[in-house]
Amino acid sequence: MKRLLITLLAAFALLPALAQDDVESRVEELIFRMTLDDKIGQLHQIDGRTDLGKVCDMIRKGQISSIMNIVDAAVIDSLQRIALEESPAGIPILFSRDIVHGFKTILPIPLGQAASFDDALIRSAARNTALEATEIGIKWAFAPMMDIARDPRWGRIAEGFGEDPYLASRLAVSVVEGYQGEDLSDELSMAACAKHFVAYGAAEGGRDYNTTYVPLRSLYDTYFPPFKACVDAGVASFMSSFNDNDGVPATGNKWLLSEVLREDWGFQGMVVSDWGSVGGLIPHGVAGDKKEAAKICLEAGCDMDMMSYSYLNHLKELIAEGSVSMQTLDEAVRRVLRLKVRLGLLEKPYTRKASESVIYSEAVLETACRLAEESSVLLKNDGVLPIAEEVKTVLVCGPMADAAYDQLGTWALDGDKTHTITPIAAIRRELPSDVKLIYANPLSYPRAQSSDDFKALKKAARKADVIIAFVGEEQMMSGEAHSLSNLHLQGQQSEMLEALASCGKPLVTVIMAGRPLVIGSELELSNAVLYMWHPGTMGGQAAYNLLWGLSNPSGKLPVTFPRNEGQIPIYYNHKHTSHIAKGTEGNLDSVPREKPQSVMGHTSSYLDVAPTPLLPFGFGLSYTTFELSNLRVDNPVISDSEAVVFYVDVKNTGDREGCEVVQAYVGRKTASTTRPMKELKAYERVSLKAGESKTLRLEIPAESLAFCRKDMSWGTEPGNYVLTVGTSSEGGLRSYFKLEK
Repeated sequence: MKRLLITLLAAFALLPALAQDDVESRVEELIFRMTLDDKIGQLHQIDGRTDLGKVCDMIRKGQISSIMNIVDAAVIDSLQRIALEESPAGIPILFSRDIVHGFKTILPIPLGQAASFDDALIRSAARNTALEATEIGIKWAFAPMMDIARDPRWGRIAEGFGEDPYLASRLAVSVVEGYQGEDLSDELSMAACAKHFVAYGAAEGGRDYNTTYVPLRSLYDTYFPPFKACVDAGVASFMSSFNDNDGVPATGNKWLLSEVLREDWGFQGMVVSDWGSVGGLIPHGVAGDKKEAAKICLEAGCDMDMMSYSYLNHLKELIAEGSVSMQTLDEAVRRVLRLKVRLGLLEKPYTRKASESVIYSEAVLETACRLAEESSVLLKNDGVLPIAEEVKTVLVCGPMADAAYDQLGTWALDGDKTHTITPIAAIRRELPSDVKLIYANPLSYPRAQSSDDFKALKKAARKADVIIAFVGEEQMMSGEAHSLSNLHLQGQQSEMLEALASCGKPLVTVIMAGRPLVIGSELELSNAVLYMWHPGTMGGQAAYNLLWGLSNPSGKLPVTFPRNEGQIPIYYNHKHTSHIAKGTEGNLDSVPREKPQSVMGHTSSYLDVAPTPLLPFGFGLSYTTFELSNLRVDNPVISDSEAVVFYVDVKNTGDREGCEVVQAYVGRKTASTTRPMKELKAYERVSLKAGESKTLRLEIPAESLAFCRKDMSWGTEPGNYVLTVGTSSEGGLRSYFKLEK
């Protein structure tokens, strides 16, 4: 049988790009010749960071379908050769990796990328990532992550695109398109993986892996849309999430993986578990052992078991005793094989031989730098930025000024810190010769507790014309299993800023972090604040370009910044309530001890903090100013099959070129269920020279107004809508339109 398969694979290599019928016929040819052991082996994925001798033995036995975390092209090819020539079925191995925001050239964290609101640039950067990864044989990336996250205590908020379903949907699709290209069988393409399905970002208390309780209506309205958008975009695979929702672990949730994903949405790709999450049904308390967990998860629709060995060790017994049907097993195997066929592994199983490496190439680095610039959000500026030519002495300080590893951020597994351009490195290289640089590092890392060097720091600060302090979070403070209850700057960073502010010199604070932090006092202390997230390999160059005005900040917050941790969860698209806050509440000192309601009223707010956020979703400043005017709706009455079309004039009223992100929100006061007060439904970046004006044309399809109605059906309802167009989620020009059936 092995000889027949090798002959078959050789014949396949001569075929052109495959139509769907060809894919299916090839899958059926393969599955027809496979033994039960071969099939079970195709559902098993392992971590390659182990004894390679053991890995080779398992491959020879046909027990491995996919290997993750091997990034040596020579090793990949040697293991692939064993699979093709020595395993019983001779089926290629699919090599995979957690490539979340760049492979070698590390991009800004996804939350930072979302601040760019730049679909095209994110798609281009993702394509570069695919070029780097496929160069060494990685053909499957575990990204994008599109979990909607409204709790910045959750460390993995860094990996997603923020709090808004519409923004997350568009940007997740950009990553899918960048990774997979126009043809998945192209040797420059790799399969994307939509994760984590579903509601993982709603973990209780922001504690990773924790239980979630997201009602069905909220799943459809808030958490499903990015995943559905990826299905429509042709994403090759899905990953189930660790959490249970309403008592059912996602990896064993048949309604989720089979009924919603496959039957309702028509997804034909492959589903892989998250690491060990098949066996995770045991600690969840819904399976007594791995045998039971394997049965539950395979029948639920989870095709590949990542690292729990539940399928490999127990499916044969489950089949033999009739607990799991061969039909169920075969369907899972078909989906795995289908992905391998679509990726072109049968034709070209080995690592492609690049004539010229793209890894850390000039073009790739330029795109990463531009994305880091567009991801950065200017939160405050009293005019100190961009740094003027008159500035002749600059003090650079802070633990993130020269943190080559930390600025890469979480999940930068293959990033090489020796290629990182840190802020101090870029400033030293780029600073004009007539400008004096003073560099001080009183805090060796963000959590450092010593203030012993603050006296010397203040002495240096008094000699400077401007101070630039780089603060934030080190790499390990965000990401998987790195949740926090305290979102303030750690260590003595805030105290350092206080010391610097006391010197009376202009203070520019640059924050590199993996999440929104509580920075109200830091905003007050600083003359300017630039939020760069974790900006990746080219973060330092991007910082210099922004601070000295070679680039103009254009980023917008993809997530709401709370005033304190007690406000969490806080997000812009909250629902109407019966007692909406007025926005003036929260001053506890002004409340009398007796008859307090004479001052307070009865609203949904806190006694001790304003109900408004510190910084709203969509907010971001520029070195220039923009004015929106003349909003007009082309067709104020639309049907279900139409789109509302509207125009708005945008003018650069400042004295330098810049880019604005125009955002369109819709809301309605009445529906069959309570609805968000406003929802982002369109946006567009527009670049304008000083004094230039443009008229933007935007549209919102009626289908994007659909929601989970009172009877739990999905669709639109007739009614009146408020359209608000502005430069953040707060304020803007207002108009109206009506949807009629």
